[in-house]
Amino acid sequence: QVQLVESGGGLVQAGGSLRLSCTASGSSISINAMGWYRQAPGKQREWVAVITRAGSTNYADSVKGRFTISRDNAKNTVFLQMNSLKPEDTDVYYCNTIPFSVWGKGTLVTVSS
Repeated sequence: QVQLVESGGGLVQAGGSLRLSCTASGSSISINAMGWYRQAPGKQREWVAVITRAGSTNYADSVKGRFTISRDNAKNTVFLQMNSLKPEDTDVYYCNTIPFSVWGKGTLVTVSS
């Protein structure tokens, strides 16, 4: 069973950037598509970005052109580069394999206006 640990969140001003990391242990993620998701308190978790085994990517319309997902299979890690951050990007961010594994604790991103 793969364990996922997200990191890299923090407080940033609007227009700033953050790079999130998701490191897996217990199993290789190289055979999986990987996704980033986010969730605000009291709201449903929403999909943000996905990267396939082959490296193809897709993004939610709300982040397209600002966020970039990438992966380093040798490090068993997936990244989310977030640029031009907006206050509405404030959420807890999670990664997961596709199909889903057990969710990690996420990492909090707070964007101040």
